[in-house]
Amino acid sequence: MPNIKSAKKRVVVNQKKTEQNKSIRSALRTDIKKIELLIKEGKVAEAKANLSSVFASIDSASSKNIIHKNNAANKKARLSRLVYVAEVNAPAEVKVAEVKEEVKTEPVAEVANEEPVKKTRKPRAKKTETVAE
Repeated sequence: MPNIKSAKKRVVVNQKKTEQNKSIRSALRTDIKKIELLIKEGKVAEAKANLSSVFASIDSASSKNIIHKNNAANKKARLSRLVYVAEVNAPAEVKVAEVKEEVKTEPVAEVANEEPVKKTRKPRAKKTETVAE
């Protein structure tokens, strides 16, 4: 135990900060596990919706130097990749339903009245023949 008053204070402050950092780090791990669990259960839409709040907590921990900025970037990239892969590998019925909804929202009459655009190339410039003397 330190004898000097300022050293005693540093011990108390360090213990308090350590507890705060532990709680933030624990909450961060819990948030990440929730996203992973949602993906395993097949609730990709929920996981994608919660992703931004988890990113905010990761950024918050990084800005407070609880985790390193590169560690934060790696966590965010890994979670993004997990959600993307889960979204791509989602069941086919869900994808078909989404596509049908998108098709219904487009006005069909306007698309049919448009004329196709002709794609023409610009004519080549003619080469002038030069006579070598």
